[in-house]
Amino acid sequence: MGWTLTRRRNPAASTKSASIDASGRFHPDALVRLDPDGAVTIVSKVPEIGQGVKTALPMLIAEELDVDWSRVKVEQADLADRFGNQLANASMSVPRNYSAMRRIGACTRAMLVQAAADLWAVSAGDCSTDRGVVHHRASGRSVPYADLLVRAAALPIPDPSSVPLKAPGTFRLVGTRVPGVDARGIVVGAALFGSDVRLPGMLHAVYVKCPVFGGQVRRANLEAVRRLPRVRDAFVVEGGKSGLLGLMPGVAIVAESTWAAISARRRLEVSWVEPSSPLSSWHGVAGQARDIASRAGTAELRRQGDVGEALQSAAAVVEASYTYPFIAHAALEPLTCTAHMRQDTLEIWVGTQSPAWARDLISRTLGLAPEKIVVHLLRGGGSFGRRLSSDFIVEAAAIALRVGAPVKLIWLREDDLQHDHFRAGGHHRLRGGLSAQGELIAWHHHHVTVAYDGQPQSPLHPDEFPARLASHCLVEQSAVHCAIPTGAWRAPGANVHAWVMQSFIDELAHSAKRDPLEFRFALLRQRDRRSLREFVSRRPGYQYERMARVLRTLADKAQWGRSMRSGGGQGVAFHASYGGYVAQVAEVTVTQGKLRVDRVVCVCDVGEQVVNLSGAEAQVQGSIVDGLSAAWLQEIDFRDGRVVQSNFHDYPLLRIGDAPSAIEVHFLTSENPVSGLGEPALPPLAPAVCNAIFAATGHRIRELPLKRATLA
Repeated sequence: MGWTLTRRRNPAASTKSASIDASGRFHPDALVRLDPDGAVTIVSKVPEIGQGVKTALPMLIAEELDVDWSRVKVEQADLADRFGNQLANASMSVPRNYSAMRRIGACTRAMLVQAAADLWAVSAGDCSTDRGVVHHRASGRSVPYADLLVRAAALPIPDPSSVPLKAPGTFRLVGTRVPGVDARGIVVGAALFGSDVRLPGMLHAVYVKCPVFGGQVRRANLEAVRRLPRVRDAFVVEGGKSGLLGLMPGVAIVAESTWAAISARRRLEVSWVEPSSPLSSWHGVAGQARDIASRAGTAELRRQGDVGEALQSAAAVVEASYTYPFIAHAALEPLTCTAHMRQDTLEIWVGTQSPAWARDLISRTLGLAPEKIVVHLLRGGGSFGRRLSSDFIVEAAAIALRVGAPVKLIWLREDDLQHDHFRAGGHHRLRGGLSAQGELIAWHHHHVTVAYDGQPQSPLHPDEFPARLASHCLVEQSAVHCAIPTGAWRAPGANVHAWVMQSFIDELAHSAKRDPLEFRFALLRQRDRRSLREFVSRRPGYQYERMARVLRTLADKAQWGRSMRSGGGQGVAFHASYGGYVAQVAEVTVTQGKLRVDRVVCVCDVGEQVVNLSGAEAQVQGSIVDGLSAAWLQEIDFRDGRVVQSNFHDYPLLRIGDAPSAIEVHFLTSENPVSGLGEPALPPLAPAVCNAIFAATGHRIRELPLKRATLA
């Protein structure tokens, strides 16, 4: 019932009128329901994976609807075309829905106000609302929303563009601290996650794939496994046609309990047909990348001026190479999905960032019509981009089609690490030329990444800061081909490019004998050398003054340049990504070669409004800890085509004792569109820490993870 605002409204997927159901509940929209007892239910349409949208998006509706938040119940939507885009990616959940959610609340409020005005025979313009009550100040009359539901349902839905929205300065809910709607359930262990699903008659499955990506089953001791206690079935799945990111060949074991399935897996013996020429090791790939980087790139991304001549005539030339490995997502909840083929309809229960993509992959792979696939969205126990992929979902679906009963597929931690879609490793060679006054005049950057299925991963953007600022610039890209599946990892591209750029900028500042922060201010003051073609096309440019404002605030909040104790150092970095402008100062202490990150100060400009201050702070703090964990500790290596790491003993995550002692978060508002916060705060962390290490020790970090560095 009702209507839902999306960027591309689909009239066939919505109705144009509100309704009252048999219980007297008012449905003005697919996302909102008002009950006769005064309760309000708001549906959160975007998947929740820890980024806080299940709280933030309903807050926007509740703010404009003007209801008491304590009377609001939030429900998670399933996948449905009437909800429009339900993708959670690129920190876009709030930006995509910010205006639409507000207009849903505002239109609903307008209908209720009009209903009260009709009741009193007064003008709607003379009425106001306050937390679920309509008031007519002139006569002193008031009426709760709950008493207006039938009247409101009989009214036409107003044109959303005609309904005024609140001025941000009048917000009473948005911009405040609101606990996550699932917070209590998480603490008490309520069934919120994919791992919590329990269905009558449900079976449990594990799925074993070739340790070398792309391998197939030659033979397996299936009969022996089927005879094991509480095992219901064991069979080979041939795989689909979607490559390494879809349904891979393997052996499914289905049992009456998770333990029975895992125990049977230990008795499984499989002979694999392995692909030829497997990747030997990351060290080998990095060696190829270094060799390629010393030559001309295969793709020229940006050229202006004569970089070769400018470097020859520069007062100083700085050259450096930076290398970073593959890393895994390692979300705390390993991948899991429950599937049940019921007559001609497949039901899925899963935590995913991309439910529509999952439905499409199942349809293509297994030949089911999309309308015969129902996806129930559950909370994801972390993701960082991994749950954009749907390989584990199509595996569960394939097993369910064979079993004929509800079946929950559980990935072990070893599966999670060794069959991830990894963040790609890469290598960068940079040369920068400085004038006698210490200004950047030449910039040569050659990025060598890995290519999967012919596509370069984490590609470099030709306008990546500070390429536009040098009069003479050459940006190139090449690729090393390898058959390792890759995917989005928190702040894709930016998570590594920021480390490279901001570390090298620090090297340039040191060579110019200028303060690193002052050198960055000078860069931001240099002219934006956009070509006429780019100017005419109105491509959104880098907002230099916006970043300078963030940096000025950071310098004040972090007390940049203050005296540090022995072995201590400050480092600064900034990056603009996913709509957010973020800068950080890290303070570290290095004692006898051991690193301690003492303090991180972060300033963020994510546009005109922070929706939920508590959730926003949590996202920034989590980004800082996640970024430090990845930069300091994490790497994935390969041997004979196999992932070496298998669990947290050899793929460690940051422990609380190594987390920064203090994290300070400051938000600036600006006259820019609202942007998300799941990613922009992560990229500056690694370079800020590495630059602080240089300030403390004189050791420049040019290879990640940090644990490989000798700091003594």
